[in-house]
Amino acid sequence: MAHVRRFDHVGLTVSDLDVATAFFVGLGFEVEGTGFVQGDFPATVCGLPGTHCEIVMLRPPDGGARLELSRFIAPDHLPGSPTAMPNELGIRNVSFEVGDLHAAVDAVAEQGYGLVGRIGEYENSVRMAYVRGPDGIIVSLFEQLG
Repeated sequence: MAHVRRFDHVGLTVSDLDVATAFFVGLGFEVEGTGFVQGDFPATVCGLPGTHCEIVMLRPPDGGARLELSRFIAPDHLPGSPTAMPNELGIRNVSFEVGDLHAAVDAVAEQGYGLVGRIGEYENSVRMAYVRGPDGIIVSLFEQLG
């Protein structure tokens, strides 16, 4: 029996919502909505009494699964590892197809974000790079070739 009906969104907790939003908007996402959540519902779901979050929901150009950015107002966020490497357990990257990998890497570099490793190419079919974005989030950018 299949329980999942569709892939809705990926949620990322960030320390600075404006910086993270600008990063993803710079890659081509559009702001779908913003808001605040607090009270019993988020406290119950998160398991954190007194939860109060500010959220930005981003939509990709193709209308697919969305990206939710959350900044905890209360309780304050806990620092993650800003230098986590791809082999550390947990969600290590979010991946997006781009039209021109070099242009996308250059665009995020202009914002002060760099590569985790280098740009790689696999069997003349795909070119990929890991970029370390806001709060150390690893963003996989890939370009289909041919």
